[in-house]
Amino acid sequence: MAKIKIAASMIHGSVSSGFEEVETEFKRNFAERDELGAACTIYYKGKKVVDLWGGYRDEATLAPWEKDTLVLVFSTTKGFSALAVAVAHSQRLLDYDEKVATYWPEFAHNGKGDITVRQLLEHKAGLCAIDEPLDLEMLANLDVMAAAIAKQKPAWEPGTRSGYHAWSLGWYQNELIRRVDPQHRSIGQFFQDEIARPLEAEFYIGLPADVPASRVATLKDTTGPLQILASIGKYPLPLVLAFFNPNSLTVRAMNNPPDLLHKANFNRRDVRSVEIPSGNGIGQVRAMAKIYSVFATGGEALKLKPETLAALHAPPVSPPSGPCDEVLKANLACTLGFCKPTPYAGYKAYGSSSKAFGFPGAGGSFAFADPDAQVGYAYAPNKLGGFMWDDPREKSLRDAFYKCLKKMEAKIRPTTA
Repeated sequence: MAKIKIAASMIHGSVSSGFEEVETEFKRNFAERDELGAACTIYYKGKKVVDLWGGYRDEATLAPWEKDTLVLVFSTTKGFSALAVAVAHSQRLLDYDEKVATYWPEFAHNGKGDITVRQLLEHKAGLCAIDEPLDLEMLANLDVMAAAIAKQKPAWEPGTRSGYHAWSLGWYQNELIRRVDPQHRSIGQFFQDEIARPLEAEFYIGLPADVPASRVATLKDTTGPLQILASIGKYPLPLVLAFFNPNSLTVRAMNNPPDLLHKANFNRRDVRSVEIPSGNGIGQVRAMAKIYSVFATGGEALKLKPETLAALHAPPVSPPSGPCDEVLKANLACTLGFCKPTPYAGYKAYGSSSKAFGFPGAGGSFAFADPDAQVGYAYAPNKLGGFMWDDPREKSLRDAFYKCLKKMEAKIRPTTA
């Protein structure tokens, strides 16, 4: 298929005075960086200052990306699942330093009795791979999933190493929420009731049946094994090699259910409909930014407790083995379910300080809160890029925003004699 050109008339939205450079970079994404369809929204001090969308939500039909288009964001979903757990913490339903088995006794099986909620959320529990073969029907049956994952044996002594729980983390979070919630809601329902609806922000973990498929952007996958092999410079070499070893922990963590979790399958309605809290969140990009904005500005609308926010702001702590992740083969820094910016992590450049928290997603999406600058940020495309993090399309927008913010703050900063 010939490369599709995006006319300037297909780019919509607005930016507040002082943030024009973000709009310039958004347009450059379409003109120079092969963007197909995308949106970017940024809140600053509780005000929406960037709200842009454009291109095509479906390449085959040339359906345009609309103002209310929804898009699937893969691991950016992890951040929203972590926000749900944070709300549960703020409601005193759980403690980050309590043992998971206190809330879910069956979890203690196979040497997991001392794993804390914090260790689980920070990818230190050794539960990155699920050995029992899973399928879509199992994913839809939360009781069956709970029994399957409760039996898992840790891959290492919990707390001593870090290993990206690519898909498994969300299933563990889901059962934890079901156990502590007096209504025993799934994490997707808990998120809807406690975050999305109160904030009037359209984001789902598991797409409801009444949302038309036509509203959801069709993903274009350009990231197969050959592309990964050709992109050695973008990925750590040990990670590239691990992808070609079917017995590696990396493949085991990322390919169960077998052959289902390939990116192209996420255009299927049945895959979008089940709750996969680590990877199939779907929503409006402005909703993602709005949600993080609330967390970046004190969380009053959700009645968040100061101790919850303090926990989210805290810097990450590496396990005794160091920051190199056993699955990603690169340095990873996580706190309570979020990727954190640190000097040693690949995504160190985001936000104003280590207080920032969020999560990037495969293909280029990213959403985060920056409490120091009071920023809620979100970007998502439907053409999936092949970068581990810092996709040039996303990073150009993020860098432009903070450049604008620095200029604005310099103008209002009082001069000294």
